[in-house]
Amino acid sequence: MKVWSSLAALVLAVHLTWIAWVMAGWFVVRHRPVLRWVHFGSLIYGIFIELAPWPCPLTLLEQWLKLKAGISAYQGPFLVHYLDAAVYPDVPEFLLVSVAVAVCVLNLYLHARRFVTSRRTKSIKH
Repeated sequence: MKVWSSLAALVLAVHLTWIAWVMAGWFVVRHRPVLRWVHFGSLIYGIFIELAPWPCPLTLLEQWLKLKAGISAYQGPFLVHYLDAAVYPDVPEFLLVSVAVAVCVLNLYLHARRFVTSRRTKSIKH
């Protein structure tokens, strides 16, 4: 039982790290082209998983591990369960999802702006 709850906690930590990466990864990818593409893909996936009718695989894994540990698992999306309870009490789910998607779109915009600026700079130098 303890192993399952520890694994559930580990998945929770991975999930929180993933969210931090999606939200703020733009700040660390400036001179790292491979990470830039990974972050870009992460943003697309983040938007997709928020808007799609399917739950995030990390949410499903965490819920399954909690059930294996004998802990009643929460129902619904990760953001609604943790952020609604801890940070945004009584905020409608659609608003949380909208903000999450908006953060991803803002990051995509920043990537696009950086890409265009770098292309302009390179064309001016040549």
